[in-house]
Amino acid sequence: MSSKEAAAPPKQGTDDDGMSWWYRWICKLAGVLGGISCATMGVWNCVTVNPLNIAAGVWMVLTACVLFLCEVPFCCQFVEFANVIAARADRLKPWQKALFYCGMALFPIFLRFSITTLFGNAIAFATGVLYGLASLGKKGDAVSYARLQHHKQSDEEKLTGTTDGSVP
Repeated sequence: MSSKEAAAPPKQGTDDDGMSWWYRWICKLAGVLGGISCATMGVWNCVTVNPLNIAAGVWMVLTACVLFLCEVPFCCQFVEFANVIAARADRLKPWQKALFYCGMALFPIFLRFSITTLFGNAIAFATGVLYGLASLGKKGDAVSYARLQHHKQSDEEKLTGTTDGSVP
């Protein structure tokens, strides 16, 4: 072990996806709330005679199960494959989760547009949006932006051959 390795502080709180611990918990909380709303409205949607409503309701309940399995696997502790699915879902990049969650939330709305499908899938869609925002990365600080602008301005001055802004 070299002195550099011994002096280096351990990595804290974030993985390679760049999400902080509190944002990760917000995404998980949104996933749980989205699962609850999808399950509730999905069951309510199934209480009808219209086959498209029943299909949309079944899809919403399936979406709720997937959200629970991926975000909070300890709620499904008696399902044998829950930890395997949760581990695989944790390895996905945020943009992949965003695409998956938004796609699963939009399908019942396109299948049968109604208030129950719209409101039932809104929080699940918002979970996908949160993961999509996480894939964009952190916002840059003002100091590095000012340096970038200064370098850009000096490069433009070199190209034109002026430093005071007058035209030769």
